Amino acid sequence: MTRFIKTACVRDCPNTCSLLAKVEGDKLIALTGDPQSPTNQGRICPKCVRYPRRVYDPARVIYPLIKVNGEFQRASWDQALDLVTERLAKLAQTQPETILYYQGFASRTALKLVNRRFFNLLGPTTVTKGTICGGAGQGAQDLDYGNRISHDLRDHENSGLMILWGRNPAVSSLNLRPVIKSLREKGRPVVLIDPVLTASAPLCSWHLAPRPGTDADLALALARLIFEAGREDKEFLSQRADNLVAYQEMVFSVDLATRAAVCDLAPADIVKLAQMIMERGPVSFVLGWGLHRWQNSHITMRSIDALGAVAGSIGVPGGGVSQGFEEYQPFDWSVWGDELQPDRRRLFMPLLGEELDQAQPPVKFILITAGNPVASLPDANRVKAALSRAPFKVVAGHFLDDTALLADVFLPATTFLEEDDVVASYGHSYICPINQAISPLGECRSDFDLFMALGARLNLADYVKPREEWLRLILGPTLKMGVSLETIRAGGAYQPDIPHVPYQDKRFPTQSGKFNLLERYEPPAVYDADRRFALMSTAPKEWLCSEILPGEHLKILPVTVNEAVARELGFQEGEEVWVHNGLGRLKAQVRLNPQLRPDLVVIPRGGWGQYDCNVNVLTQALLTKVGSGTAYYQSRVDLAKI
Repeated sequence: MTRFIKTACVRDCPNTCSLLAKVEGDKLIALTGDPQSPTNQGRICPKCVRYPRRVYDPARVIYPLIKVNGEFQRASWDQALDLVTERLAKLAQTQPETILYYQGFASRTALKLVNRRFFNLLGPTTVTKGTICGGAGQGAQDLDYGNRISHDLRDHENSGLMILWGRNPAVSSLNLRPVIKSLREKGRPVVLIDPVLTASAPLCSWHLAPRPGTDADLALALARLIFEAGREDKEFLSQRADNLVAYQEMVFSVDLATRAAVCDLAPADIVKLAQMIMERGPVSFVLGWGLHRWQNSHITMRSIDALGAVAGSIGVPGGGVSQGFEEYQPFDWSVWGDELQPDRRRLFMPLLGEELDQAQPPVKFILITAGNPVASLPDANRVKAALSRAPFKVVAGHFLDDTALLADVFLPATTFLEEDDVVASYGHSYICPINQAISPLGECRSDFDLFMALGARLNLADYVKPREEWLRLILGPTLKMGVSLETIRAGGAYQPDIPHVPYQDKRFPTQSGKFNLLERYEPPAVYDADRRFALMSTAPKEWLCSEILPGEHLKILPVTVNEAVARELGFQEGEEVWVHNGLGRLKAQVRLNPQLRPDLVVIPRGGWGQYDCNVNVLTQALLTKVGSGTAYYQSRVDLAKI
């Protein structure tokens, strides 16, 4: 019989869409959006529509593998777990710091908190710190607000003007698209600010394309124009904000013409946007994740936060400077057990290749779940080499991707459709159910089952518990506020402590109780200044992060180039070229775009190196100064004929 199971997408995407899994017998037939969901309201992205292909792809590995003499051989779970447990137990007794756990972001659910607890109970093992996702954005906004909270998606309908700053709803924010359409139908403009001519430009009223990395200068120029017109939110700035004098001095230290030149924008366009902000309020600033892929991304984020304060957007319906939510907000963070190992070694995730090379004592055992660091981390060649040198590696996943190929033991993992769990979101405040839709394929096991099996073998006290018990422990804070696990499983529930319009009382959880204005501007550092192009490694529409199927890899990656620049360099449409810098080189096929900025090139991210499609062989391993994020967009490249 046909059944429809309520579940949700758990992957690295802000939408976290509620889904209906159509199942016949024990076979997944299709995924559709759940029409009862208050967030996606029945919508579903093309990536999720195609997800059943991932479940049943013939290249998916559905039984354990052990590498013998350099070749993978099928093994039983007992054989694989015996080997893993033997290595873990020996090192945990002698050198626990030589054990590294790498937890990626490919699956972001409640029960993933149990994973790290295992290693905390094991001893002072090594884990990662920092992020390749949103750490810089959250860290920067926490400095301003005390605790970053975004406006609910539905509140954007109250905006008089929406500014999508580095946000690309056509690719990564499905749930924003109907809001954009609604605003435009009401005659309310939607402005896109992005160096790249993204697929979202046609959705918007106007597109501004500043020079990459100069968004802070644009925000400061806009603030100056508002001050000069006397249209700033005087009450908020004087009564509810700190550092006003220092902020104003910074704003007025550089004139409009100079800021415009830095941004490579016409001063008239900046004036036009400032007038729209002053006349069209309330203004909703909706920020994208590309903004925090720079070392000085905290300056950019905080400059836009301050602009929101100047424009009167903070704590106002239809306003706000919104990027995301704390996805672990509904959960009890103590489940991680980090307090058990406060002095343990932590390696920066964005610098993993370098950190592994320099680690003393060296890492001897690595377990990787929900991640493909060779494809996802910057300076991919160094990451691959460093992982290769580690004596013993275990990877739990779906396919023999770039990282899995290096493993000594491969453990087949379930997809979210084959397990029970709960997921929150970094794009909204709705908690969604993960209800098992089908039985696990072959011998696949969830991360939860894997760690419970390891915990049982290693006799870890008070760790091995039923799934239901762990879920209720993790959801403890939410359950205490009156939301039941049964309600979540039936379709989901909003986090009861997250307002749709934050900071309406104009009080902030900062030390002073006030909003913190940025005090000091720091110009961005420039690396490889002699190279001609900024490299924008952007998200494609066709796949999510590195979750591209082996058979769907392109024969060669495209590199989009400004048409006039390509002609100047002697490149033709479809020609194969080298994209290169001091880290490596990548063969790509030229695509011409007359509207693209002449100082950048665009290559989609997420492809695998085994297919010569990994753009991260060109990205520098750099930490952001706040939040320990990854400065992917700081990289520059040249093009050369083959």
